[in-house]
Amino acid sequence: MKTIDLRSDTVTQPTPAMRRAIAEADVGDDIYGEDPTARRLEERVAELLGLEAALFVPTGTQANQIAMGLHCRLGDEVLAEGGSHIIHYESGALAGLWGVQPAPLEGERGVFSPEQVTAAVRTDFIGPRSRLVSLENTHNRGGGKVWPLERFRAVVEAGRAAGLAVHLDGARLFNAAVAAGVPASAWASLTDTTAVCFSKGLGAPAGSAIVGSRALIAEARRLRKRLGGAMRQVGVLAAGALYALEHHVERLAEDHALARRLAAGLAEVPGVTVDPRQVETNMVVAEFAAPQAESVARLAAQGVLVGATGSSPRAVRLVTHLDVSAADIDEVLRRVRQGLAG
Repeated sequence: MKTIDLRSDTVTQPTPAMRRAIAEADVGDDIYGEDPTARRLEERVAELLGLEAALFVPTGTQANQIAMGLHCRLGDEVLAEGGSHIIHYESGALAGLWGVQPAPLEGERGVFSPEQVTAAVRTDFIGPRSRLVSLENTHNRGGGKVWPLERFRAVVEAGRAAGLAVHLDGARLFNAAVAAGVPASAWASLTDTTAVCFSKGLGAPAGSAIVGSRALIAEARRLRKRLGGAMRQVGVLAAGALYALEHHVERLAEDHALARRLAAGLAEVPGVTVDPRQVETNMVVAEFAAPQAESVARLAAQGVLVGATGSSPRAVRLVTHLDVSAADIDEVLRRVRQGLAG
């Protein structure tokens, strides 16, 4: 029985063409600034996001944490939605690396308002200093929610009015761009720094980038070294990321269509609750009658791998990606029915 892995879009395998690009990559010592493939990738990312410069880093977490180090100092506070990646999935790095505390905002599927930003900013001398507002697009724990561009702009303006810097965790920003039909720069160009990931929906084996002004990225290079993220012949990784950026962005629409197909099918299964209207990108969050752990185990027994999500004790997350076909989705639906019936 074929295993169909819907735990995340990070589980993809490099395509044959991507493997060729990796094998044939021009490389040099990146710490000396001599890796031509990394330079091409960084220039291309900066161009696409409408910012001046970019830096290739190993992971999305490191990209986000470099941004925290750029914008914040010991005892500062970062405003972020309560379910955001920097709070839940980065091993306490805000406090552990930078001595920064989060000010969690309650959002609707990850999206909050400019009024919340204004109200949350600290103005007295006895509290921590509000320094940064961080937004996540698409929002992971929000089920792949896309930030509406005008709401995003209004939140940025509220942050600027309060003297805050703005960071965008855009790990799946290209999913947002494809879903909304606008360029990724529509969001990123409004920020001081944006992080994007190549190893999620784009299907590269590793790598992210942090993008911003030339001055910020020059300092980001220093922080990358401090965090152990500087590598040598990094072009072997950058080549996969560059190939993904040039060939796998538009095809994200296929993942989105398959997620809608999956949600529509699950909505017809007794014992499963899902709202297909909430599927904007490549994530489906479904409520099963059993607790999370039981549902995950029962589906795994049927050869369908899914992940638990923090949205509720009975919710599971199913993510479509480069290695999932329409036939796979139909087979998943068949196995879900069979697993629940058993």
